[in-house]
Amino acid sequence: MMRFSAEDLLSALLEAAPRPTVQAPRDARGLYGLVDHHGDLRYIGSTRSTDQTFYERIHQRHRTGSEGMSHYFSAMYNTGRMWRDRKDALTKADGDIAKALRNEFVVDHCRAVWLPLPDTEDIARLEAEVLSLAPNHAVAWNRRRMQAYDEPVDLVEATLRRLGWGAREKAAIERQRLRFMSAMVRPAAAPAPKPASMRQANVTPFPEGPFRFFALDVETANNDRGSICQIGVACVRPDNSIETWVTYVDPQVDRWVFTYLHGISARMVQGAPTFAEVLPVLRDALNSATVYQHSGFDRSAVAAACGNCGLPVPQWDWRDSVHVARAAWPELRGNGGHGLASLKQHLGLVFEHHDAGEDARAAAEVVLRAEGVQPVRMQPSVPTSQIVIVDDEDFDLIEDDHNTVMVVHEPAAASMPSDPNPRQHAGRHIGTTEIKQGNINHSHIYLRGFFEKFPADAIGGSNRASAAQREIAVDWGGAAVVMTDLDGEKKFFRKRGWIREFFERHGVRAGDMVTVEEVAPYSYRVALQRRFS
Repeated sequence: MMRFSAEDLLSALLEAAPRPTVQAPRDARGLYGLVDHHGDLRYIGSTRSTDQTFYERIHQRHRTGSEGMSHYFSAMYNTGRMWRDRKDALTKADGDIAKALRNEFVVDHCRAVWLPLPDTEDIARLEAEVLSLAPNHAVAWNRRRMQAYDEPVDLVEATLRRLGWGAREKAAIERQRLRFMSAMVRPAAAPAPKPASMRQANVTPFPEGPFRFFALDVETANNDRGSICQIGVACVRPDNSIETWVTYVDPQVDRWVFTYLHGISARMVQGAPTFAEVLPVLRDALNSATVYQHSGFDRSAVAAACGNCGLPVPQWDWRDSVHVARAAWPELRGNGGHGLASLKQHLGLVFEHHDAGEDARAAAEVVLRAEGVQPVRMQPSVPTSQIVIVDDEDFDLIEDDHNTVMVVHEPAAASMPSDPNPRQHAGRHIGTTEIKQGNINHSHIYLRGFFEKFPADAIGGSNRASAAQREIAVDWGGAAVVMTDLDGEKKFFRKRGWIREFFERHGVRAGDMVTVEEVAPYSYRVALQRRFS
């Protein structure tokens, strides 16, 4: 008789490639997981009843069931224009339209994984054992341990475009959004968030606009990019004057590594708001705006901090002021580079390096100074989904802290790159691996040839139950950086849901190569190197 171990089942769930809920089997039972619109596994459950299939449980119950019950897609996306109060008979017509939108949103943007098991197995017992081993992030929805998401506005808009709804339906869901906002401010409606709301008063008010663009910088407590302890935003007005907004952030960590660099300590952030309390202020202020960062660190830090507290990553229009500086002052290639420390000396900027507010203002000034040299060439948003490594590409960002990277090489004659989509910044190449058909079929990337170059404390055992205590950040060109540890036995990234999309985006074929670069401690970038025949 086949025996199933909870460790192997959990590992299989965590490593399974997410699929649309409508594809859930109609003739099988077992364990399953629900995957949110970020691609993260958030709930683990089972089909305990002998007459309930994966399809009925996942695609019908969780997706279309009542939001007040144990139907987790319905509950977690009962928000914004998808919100309804099923007990309010007066708003039933509007609420039913909002629910229909929610159902279609889940079809478009959420996924699930499943593991069929024989009916002879004690599925309820296996579920309990798996849940006892599961990491917190994978069961964040179980027993309502996570609040419903903010409305993913851009994704909802995409679903509405597909549906082609008219004015009547759009008016109904807008009324539901307003009712949702009203319900959220009534104390009786949501007692749980009250402590956070009380702390919200600690967040420094954001300046009133209008603004042309923003520049954002963060400082972190340690090598975990999500350990943000200070955020600075430089707000550039139409007359090019700059107003700077700064706040300390309590990262709620015990390990402080970079106090020597920026001077911020655990004592200094006592009583400061958490990242989860600061993010709503930034989300509102920077919505639909251009946000510059100096190198790719700040965007990935915001994404990592969102992942740490289970919040959706804001979809800001990120740009990189390093690209702007390279175009404006090519003479710095091989002569100090385009990091802020070099630009400070070259341009005569006055600021205190390693203070988030000061560095943000400096990045904004770099853009303004460059506008005086030549028009700022508008780069596409920072996500780098179309990157292909070019062997003779040169990079020169030089800095002296944990946020930046060192020079790779410099050609004899520095010429401006003609590629309109240059990489964000350079990294230290640590290895290249060939993609086999088996890698494509099973959505994994072997790192065997250079596995020893990864940090030892980010390498775990053969299944998720023996995962490493430390995770690395992997920038693969998607909307969010992936946080994962490494499987020390199989020698690949443990979290693999993103790899299938990476392969599909690039049309990866057997024989193509994938390069891995270290862009900062515990932070890596993977990119395709096309096979040329």
